[in-house]
Amino acid sequence: MTSFHRYLAEEVAVDHAEGLIPRREALHRLTLLGLAAPAAGALLAAWNTGGKSATVSAATGPGAGAGTPTAVRPGAGSGTATASATPPDGASPAGPSPLPTEEIIFSGTESGVTLRGAWAAPAQPRGAVLVVHENRGLTDHIRSVAGRLAADGYCALAVDLLSREGGTASFAEPAQATAALGAISPERFASDLKAALGELERGAPGRRLGVTGFCFGGAMTWLLLASDEPRLSAAVPFYGPLPDDADLSGSRAAVLAIYAERDGRVNATRDEARTALERAGLEHEIVTFPGVDHAFFNDTGPRYDAGAAAEAYRRVLDWFGRHLA
Repeated sequence: MTSFHRYLAEEVAVDHAEGLIPRREALHRLTLLGLAAPAAGALLAAWNTGGKSATVSAATGPGAGAGTPTAVRPGAGSGTATASATPPDGASPAGPSPLPTEEIIFSGTESGVTLRGAWAAPAQPRGAVLVVHENRGLTDHIRSVAGRLAADGYCALAVDLLSREGGTASFAEPAQATAALGAISPERFASDLKAALGELERGAPGRRLGVTGFCFGGAMTWLLLASDEPRLSAAVPFYGPLPDDADLSGSRAAVLAIYAERDGRVNATRDEARTALERAGLEHEIVTFPGVDHAFFNDTGPRYDAGAAAEAYRRVLDWFGRHLA
């Protein structure tokens, strides 16, 4: 089982432990991911009895603040910024109204491979950003993120990492899309992400390139940083686990790593990420948002936090403004 496959399986267990999905649905999703019934049952039992409390405990270590996001900068100790932890009534998505996206088809790095994505572009781009989806594939939410970045002046391409399987839309249910992602090798992900960067370059010639990704897409952002990809100038992984033995020395990107205080499962890799960034000598900032959970930026999900999402989006724009514009 790869680290990404394990991550997807544990995410199902966490959702079940937190009451977001019933046991029957959790077992169904784990079966699609290739777990036998005894293994699936054992995983759910482990998270129901101890995993959730371990998650909360892990989130209270170094870098997890209370009341304000804790920002850790190289050589600067820690700082704070203000963000509401309680979404207001009628909360809306963070950022501006999105520009429309259009579906595009482009070539992969391998002969005969065709990839898909959602493209949005302003009239006068300041830079270009690759957007990487969560574990359900390319959804309307991720298309909207690309559209919001375009509205703020960046060409944006939301890549569909299930393109070779016919695209996210070819799956009858989200769980099948997740299972398909779990069967893909890290090498193939890296290849398709690099092809998407090439398409981004063609669509925004002469502009600096950045990447951002959410949950599974956050892990993909780290994977791209660890794949000897020198074209990136900036990266913003949202609550994504660092791949095993990640070596970031082939990257030149400035990295803003965003975490959620209550997301102990992903936060368990935060110190490793800091060490990898420092070892590679990359400019970086690590921000942990207090009182919020995994996927707090997704306005279509149950863990959405409008205040934290708005502050996170502001920080993303500031980071891209410094390193891409």
